[in-house]
Amino acid sequence: MHSIFEAVIIGIVEGLTEFLPVSSTGHMILAQSLLNTQNDEVMKTFDFVIQLGAIMAVVIIYWKRILSLFGLVKRKSESARGKKLNLLHILIGILPAGVIGLSVNKIVDEKLFNSATVLIGLVLGGILMIIAEKKKEKPSVTVMDDMTYRQAFYIGLWQLVSIWPGFSRSGSTIAGGMLSGVSRAASADFTFIMAIPIMFGASGVYFLKNYHALSTNDLPFFAVGFIVAFIVALLAVVSFIKFVQKMKLTYFAYYRFALAIVFALYLYLS
Repeated sequence: MHSIFEAVIIGIVEGLTEFLPVSSTGHMILAQSLLNTQNDEVMKTFDFVIQLGAIMAVVIIYWKRILSLFGLVKRKSESARGKKLNLLHILIGILPAGVIGLSVNKIVDEKLFNSATVLIGLVLGGILMIIAEKKKEKPSVTVMDDMTYRQAFYIGLWQLVSIWPGFSRSGSTIAGGMLSGVSRAASADFTFIMAIPIMFGASGVYFLKNYHALSTNDLPFFAVGFIVAFIVALLAVVSFIKFVQKMKLTYFAYYRFALAIVFALYLYLS
């Protein structure tokens, strides 16, 4: 049985890292290695459930834009040409991860949820971010409303690499958006909104697949982790989103490299 202490620590880690391009999943796996938690089906399901708690903070911040996608709220376009992001952009963006992610999630669960693969993902994801920042052409799209369907699909394709733990969903899609001609700020906005259906879907799939391994004794563990992740994420989300929109991905890449080196030494020496 997992402890409430583990739920609090991992919930804090998730809440702080979900909105940064540093891989929240990778950080949770590394935190669990430090805590010596049992890497079982309960913990893997827990990881996805508390990510859903953090994503709820995005729902609160972007609630008007989300409702506008369904035509429930009128919103003034940020595009100089009067265009608006619509639901089809989101559906196109989540399609690649939704289709391919479901087909490979068993392999990911069994082979990739460990510290060694996370360290590889941290390094490779950091390299991708540096490449994106080195692109010299000015972005053709500076606000999310001006994104084309093709760009939404390209960003969705880049999200596929985040299936590898440590790559980071936000890091991959923001970098992919920049390589597709979308500004860092617009890519970040689209990334956070696109994460909502992705995480709801992933959490649902994991719960349905592993609910038989859960018991009523696990409910406090899940509830505490979910609530902690939600509260921490809600406190951090506004400043972190603005931070990610403005700060170059290169600095996050350097952090990822440093974290990979520190944990590689820790794993080698322990």
